Amino acid sequence: MNIKKLIIIFFIPFLFSSCETIKEKSDAVAEKENKRYGKFVGKNINELKIELGNPTEDFINENGNKVLIYKSKKFAIPCDRKFETNNNDIIISFTSSGCI
Repeated sequence: MNIKKLIIIFFIPFLFSSCETIKEKSDAVAEKENKRYGKFVGKNINELKIELGNPTEDFINENGNKVLIYKSKKFAIPCDRKFETNNNDIIISFTSSGCI
């Protein structure tokens, strides 16, 4: 019984430190992603298309703005980058999910 308690006591700190390391790495990746693609906010849609090409999908959202979606996969993990434009084709927002 004492051996199980000792193993649990030593295992718990490693578990929490591993979770913290993963969080730090994912935060760093998200910051890099936002820095790289956030530069398009306030610019014309044509500048985005020159750098990234044509989007995988596009649609008009409930606000009447055009949304461009660029989809990719890395290590079988799907990545979506969404750019929202206003009526003047100026990018007004950027979001990404799953991008590593």
